[in-house]
Amino acid sequence: MSRAARSAAAAARSLRAVDHRRLTLALGVGAAGGAAFAAIGLPLAWMLGAAAATCAAALARWPVAVPAGLRSGMLAVLGIMLGSAFQPALLDGIGRWTVSLAGLVPYVALAVALAVVYLRRFVRYDAATTYFAATPGGFNHMVMAGTDLGGDSRVIALSHSIRILLVVFALPVLFAAAFGEPPDGRRSLGPGLGALAPADAALLAACALGWPAAARLGVPAAALIGPMLLSGAVHLAGLTESRPPAPVIAVAQVVVGAAIGTRFAGADLRQLGRVALAAVGLTALLLTVNVAFAWAVHRVTGLALIDLILAYAPGGVAEMSLIALALGTDAAFVSTHHVARIILIVAAAPVAFALLLRREHGAAARGREEDS
Repeated sequence: MSRAARSAAAAARSLRAVDHRRLTLALGVGAAGGAAFAAIGLPLAWMLGAAAATCAAALARWPVAVPAGLRSGMLAVLGIMLGSAFQPALLDGIGRWTVSLAGLVPYVALAVALAVVYLRRFVRYDAATTYFAATPGGFNHMVMAGTDLGGDSRVIALSHSIRILLVVFALPVLFAAAFGEPPDGRRSLGPGLGALAPADAALLAACALGWPAAARLGVPAAALIGPMLLSGAVHLAGLTESRPPAPVIAVAQVVVGAAIGTRFAGADLRQLGRVALAAVGLTALLLTVNVAFAWAVHRVTGLALIDLILAYAPGGVAEMSLIALALGTDAAFVSTHHVARIILIVAAAPVAFALLLRREHGAAARGREEDS
């Protein structure tokens, strides 16, 4: 069974085995956190508030959980929303993305190489855990592949969760300080319920069919990327200019944020502390490489620095694209680069890991020869 099929089957099983009490508590806590963040005007309030509140609840041992199937369904909604950023006018300037997309190859290679050195030498994870915790690819693919190859699934999952949480919270604050305009979370929502014509609503809903199509083709993060690509094609063709309504997007952000927070449920606090300390250093390293590469590509191409930072940021597709929408920047540019990065990493991961193992085995063999 392919990894995409395994992921889809796991999502279906999680929906059938929903613990409604844990889910209700998670969504209640997440909605309360989102409302609190919205009330004080924080950016991406519904997603970040839900993530913060459910993370606190999970660490306090509250029984909170969000099934993978529900999260995937809400990612499909966000994918349709992100696809709406692909408007026909975009085609005039899309040729300028060539250099920045090509720059993903050396960027990913350097970022992963430095991250591997950091985790291997200073944190001393084993080889599989190091590589799959260091690589900013699709969360599910990295955890499953790392586990299959003998890595510590808990450490890999926690490392990615903490990195995403740190990046999602840090970037809006850094952008507000550096560019003087904080993100406006209302831009990452949509119109009111009554503003969407029935024909447009039906067309947007049909874009969800991109999910099973992408899963069948083995596309990573199919629940998000499939609907996003189909929605992008519909919007590029000029068939609609509509976006999903704001209440639907707010609910999707709460679910996705709560899913991030509940990943910390059941974590051993001592292990979590060690992994968190390593993840802080890893995130700082990746963000440094991110900004340096973005600045270099900005100097070469003239593309907006803020767009490039978001496009190369070591966060998730949905989260970084929503930040782009909240900042009023080019969300289509950002999401396209993140999709390309994930596909690149997933495709290259087995070869890169094999090279890492070969290098380590060769170094160990040379060490034994020198000792003898």
